[in-house]
Amino acid sequence: MPWKEVSVMSSRREFVQLAAQPQANIAQLCRRFGISRNTGHKLLKRYRVEGQAALADRSRRPHHSPARTAAAIEKRVVELRQQVHWGGRKLRRRLRDMGFSEVPAASTISDILRRHGLIERGEADQHRAWQRFEYAEPNQLWQMDFKGHFATQHGRCHPLTILDDHSRFCVSLSACANERASTVQHSLTQSFRRYGLPERMLMDNGAPWGSDVRYTMTVLTVWLIRLGIRPCHGRPYHPQTQGKDERFHRSLQAELLRHRHFKDLVHCQREFDPWREIYNFERPHEALQLEVPAKRYRASPRDFPERLPPIEYAAHDEVRLVRARGDIFFKGFRLPICRALCDLPVALRPTSIDGQWQVYFCHHHITTLDLRGAVK
Repeated sequence: MPWKEVSVMSSRREFVQLAAQPQANIAQLCRRFGISRNTGHKLLKRYRVEGQAALADRSRRPHHSPARTAAAIEKRVVELRQQVHWGGRKLRRRLRDMGFSEVPAASTISDILRRHGLIERGEADQHRAWQRFEYAEPNQLWQMDFKGHFATQHGRCHPLTILDDHSRFCVSLSACANERASTVQHSLTQSFRRYGLPERMLMDNGAPWGSDVRYTMTVLTVWLIRLGIRPCHGRPYHPQTQGKDERFHRSLQAELLRHRHFKDLVHCQREFDPWREIYNFERPHEALQLEVPAKRYRASPRDFPERLPPIEYAAHDEVRLVRARGDIFFKGFRLPICRALCDLPVALRPTSIDGQWQVYFCHHHITTLDLRGAVK
């Protein structure tokens, strides 16, 4: 079975990186990448022996010479910096990963960049270390947000970014025509099919995932809940909650979008894909001790269901159907719940306080109702 036509090298690279992770399910990954098990195991066997060369076509010549002079290394530093907006530490790590045996110190590389006018003196002093928090394992939390939209020659592009919290692995970078729920759901479906389902997803409070002011539930978050994913939202007007995704947006702006002009969405996506590959597999990350995100990421064992699972509750739950207005009838009261749950069942469970009930949709707690002050 052949590889799918997207980017053969990119798909091969992602496959072997994910398959090399501990406890990786090779058969599952082969199915998600659309290849046979024989093809997957053959590529892995070649990769263990030949390394990155196994991913290229057999006739492709090596990228690097076995020996370089000091002048050649300096030239390569300059060329690499012109391709990517990285500093001395990242460039040094990248040169080592590329196979250079004699790599200058990070400070020497920074001096080379200054001599060629590629960075200003004192630029490093502008960057300060932050106290970081991250989840312990991949796929425990994905952060999702739209980067600010920008104009193309034929419309506007709304970049949708999805980042794994633990590894900083960019799960998706999509050039979208709008910020509608259906657009986001389509992009998420593609990511879920390839990488599996996360446990939680973090979003801000804006549309299309947080437009309901009272309950912060939309059609999109309802869909996520039915998939077994817990949606959560950052504090209003507090973008630091999604700091990793915000930092990713800065890198995207500095390394790709700045001073660039795009024809249309197809052109945007054509530029997004190779930059995402560099970010995941080549660009050293300061927060990861200069490892690349792909080294710490592995695919989720939870498969994406092509059909939504049925909504089931316990036998002792009080189940009510949410009406078109977003409310339910319960014990003679009409009680507001959420318009996004229209025509879907919710479960009510009594608390230890008389007259108070907890309301759940699937596994997700929605609100607490107090019938003592309700009006019939």
